[in-house]
Amino acid sequence: MPSDDRSGRVARSESLHQQVARNIRNDIAAGVLRDGQPLPSTRELAAQWGVSVFTINEAMRTLIDDGIVISKPRAGRIVHAPEQAIRNEVRTAEPHVVMIGGYAGCGKTELGRMLARESGWPMLDKDTITRAVVEVALEQLGLSANDRESAEYLSVIRPREYECLMNALVENLQCGNSAVVTAPFVREFHDEAWINRARARVADHGGSLTLVWVYCDADTMLTYVRHRGAARDAAKLADWPTYLAALDLDFRPPGDHFVVDNSASGEPLQSQAKRLLSYAVQGGS
Repeated sequence: MPSDDRSGRVARSESLHQQVARNIRNDIAAGVLRDGQPLPSTRELAAQWGVSVFTINEAMRTLIDDGIVISKPRAGRIVHAPEQAIRNEVRTAEPHVVMIGGYAGCGKTELGRMLARESGWPMLDKDTITRAVVEVALEQLGLSANDRESAEYLSVIRPREYECLMNALVENLQCGNSAVVTAPFVREFHDEAWINRARARVADHGGSLTLVWVYCDADTMLTYVRHRGAARDAAKLADWPTYLAALDLDFRPPGDHFVVDNSASGEPLQSQAKRLLSYAVQGGS
């Protein structure tokens, strides 16, 4: 059953220290946390995650045992990821597009960053490309900059966000570049006609398209949404059960696609990113 806890604490679909460790490990693999970067203090991390100091120490012990965090006297705990300096690049005869969708807090951006780091392909994230302009546009309409639910946003602004994202993708294809594209794509991936048009548009520029859906169980998704602390998530967190009831967690896009399981019980996200890249380059086989 999904959690109805609104205290801000992490969900308990796995042990607390493992969940904290997994999220920090993902941030390191995605390049959000950089090699040599000091981690916040134990108390700061405990406050961020809403857990005890003991839990943070257990999570740090796990990461130190994994060799991706080291403890230095007077310097505290430091990210140890020297492989981040290695420049990876996957060059192919034709451009490949990996289009990653999923519900809020499923981890699609982290997956996209991992895939971009593994391949060297540009990452095109809808929020990164459009958020600043969207917030101004919403305010000009007399709405909250964080509104993502109103009829005005859904009918006027949202379609333009995706138009901008797809135009950025096409520009990369015209340059012969592969790309990783991340956005919710919830409406789009439900629409087989939209998917077919997207495949045709990519093919018109000599490329191939791999659709990816990121699955995440309700408790793990709640943890991601809480931890990222985005203002646009306030309405979701204000009544999480109602928001969750509107989602179809069993949804999968029609036709050929690749599913990544980013639940607490799933395989490490970095391993799935590597397998996804191989799948995409081999044309979905």
